[in-house]
Amino acid sequence: MAHNQSASRMVTLTSLTKSKCNYILSSHLTQDPVFGFWSWTFALSKLVEFGDTAFIVLRKQPLIFLHWYHHVTVLLYTWFSYAEATGNGKWFGLVNSFVHAWMYSYYALKAMRFNIPKWVAMFVTTLQLSQMVVGCILTASAYYYVHSAQVECHVTPLNIKLAMLMYLSYFILFARFFQQAYLSNKHIKKIGKKD
Repeated sequence: MAHNQSASRMVTLTSLTKSKCNYILSSHLTQDPVFGFWSWTFALSKLVEFGDTAFIVLRKQPLIFLHWYHHVTVLLYTWFSYAEATGNGKWFGLVNSFVHAWMYSYYALKAMRFNIPKWVAMFVTTLQLSQMVVGCILTASAYYYVHSAQVECHVTPLNIKLAMLMYLSYFILFARFFQQAYLSNKHIKKIGKKD
């Protein structure tokens, strides 16, 4: 009797882990044409996002390392993940689209010369940092499901390594930007002069 309960618990735990893996990491690229279309559109959007780099260059503003590193690596990773039909790509796209909706709205208003409070810029950067934390959590979950739970998921070990490297490097760079742009003595002195 005890053996049957133990086996039943093991089957339930395996089923739960597999269903979580399927929910979090399943890939609908090959099964759902609508999802496939939006995934392809998202991958193409990474090319369009180089447009803001053109604006920076044309306006003769400095192009910081974070900006071009982020655009180049996210393009490469997105296209790599799309080619692999990576399951966690749906979450990457969803979170990235949410953050970019806020970010590009902010940039559009700035380009139209609206006077936007500084806290909005801080909010956008905080959203970007949050995106990196969520990305690390999802990538760690993928690692757990593939390596520890031994569940077949739609993500390769190489993709997991690249995603974690990407998200960690972005987090460090965005945190450094946040500190320099909003918390440094230079920034605080600027605010003091305005008052």
